[in-house]
Amino acid sequence: MALVLNEEQQMLRDSAKSFIQESSPVSLLRELRDRGEEWSPELWGGMADMGWTGIAIPEEHGGLEFGYVGAGLVFEECGRTLASSPLLSSSFVCSALIAELGDDEQKAALLPAIASGETIWALALSETDRFDPAATALTAAADDEGYLLSGNKLHVADGAIANKLIVVARTDAEPGTESGLSVFIVDRDAKGLSIAASPNLDTRLVAKLQFDSVRVAAADRLGDAGAAWRALERALDIGAVLSAAELLGISQEAFERTLGYLRERKQFGVPVGSFQALQHRAAQLFCELELCRSAVLKALQAIDANAPERSRLASMAKAKMARTAKLAVNEAVQMHGGIGMTDEFDIGFFMKRAAAASQEYGDYYYHADRFGRLGGY
Repeated sequence: MALVLNEEQQMLRDSAKSFIQESSPVSLLRELRDRGEEWSPELWGGMADMGWTGIAIPEEHGGLEFGYVGAGLVFEECGRTLASSPLLSSSFVCSALIAELGDDEQKAALLPAIASGETIWALALSETDRFDPAATALTAAADDEGYLLSGNKLHVADGAIANKLIVVARTDAEPGTESGLSVFIVDRDAKGLSIAASPNLDTRLVAKLQFDSVRVAAADRLGDAGAAWRALERALDIGAVLSAAELLGISQEAFERTLGYLRERKQFGVPVGSFQALQHRAAQLFCELELCRSAVLKALQAIDANAPERSRLASMAKAKMARTAKLAVNEAVQMHGGIGMTDEFDIGFFMKRAAAASQEYGDYYYHADRFGRLGGY
C-alpha cells in the first residue's frame, strides 16, 4: 500500500490542525498545570463534537468508522500542542477491547457512550514499573456470584478521571504466560476499589488502583474467561502506534520550533543556523523524522487492514519513534541553549511529554525486543 494520504484523510488532518491549535495551544497545558488540573472538559467536549471520540467505532454504534490512519493524524496534531485528554485510552484502546470481546448487548450498551464522549474509560494493565502484559498477576477468583478481583495496578493513564475501567486479570495459568488472561468492566465507585492519583513527569495524572476483593458480575466479563490475549494484543498495538503518532507530532513541532530559533538567534553577527555543525545536526534529525513518518503510517495502515505483520510493524513504529523523539527534544533543548532549560520557555514541555509518552504502551526496549522476537530472532 502506498504511503500517501487520500483526500478525506488530508481534510481530517487540516481540520484537526485548525481545531487543536485554536482550542488547545501549549499555553493551555501550562494553565492546567498551574491549576493542578490534568485535562479540560471543554476541550474534551470539542473533541467529541469533532467526532474524534468515535473515529474508530463502528457506525452502527454511533461512531465514524473512519480508520486508524485518520486517528493517527489526529494524534500527531495533538502532539504538536501537547493536548491533554483521555482520547487514546478511552476512545481507542478500551473501545477496541469492547468491540472485539464484547457480545452484541455489551457493544450496544457501551460503545455509543464512548463514541459520544459521554463516558471515559481507562485500561488497568501494568502492575510493575516495567511494561509486560503477560506478567499480569491480579487475580479474578470465580464463585457462584461472579468474580472477586484482588491485586494492584500501577501507572493507569486517565485512571483518575475515568468513569469506567477495563481491568486485565488472571483467571488461570501463571504470571508470565499469555494464556489465562481475562478482561472485566469495573465501575470506579466499586466497593473495595481504591484509586490514588499522582502527577507524572509531564504533569498528567496516573493512578494506582488497589483491588480488595472487588466484586464483579459474570456479565461484566468481556469475552470468554482466560482467552483475552489476542484482543488485548491488538488493542495494545493500537495504543502503541497512536502513541507513536503523538510522539511524531511532538518531535516535528520541537524540530520546527528549533529551526525557527536557529534562524533568529545571532552570534558573532550572524544567525547560529548558518553554522555548519548545527546544520548537520538539523539535517540528521530531519531524515530521522521522515523515516519515522513512513514507519508510523505503515503501521497504521497495517492496523486498518489487520495485516499479518501488524504487531511487528507496531513495535517497529513505537521503538523507532521513541528513540527519535528523545533525539528531537534533546537537540531542541541543546540548540536553544540556556533558555531551553527554563520553565518560561515552552520547549521543555515537549521534552517532558516525550519522555512520558515514550513509556506508554511499551518503551523502546520492550518494542525493540518484541520486534526482534516476532522476526524470529
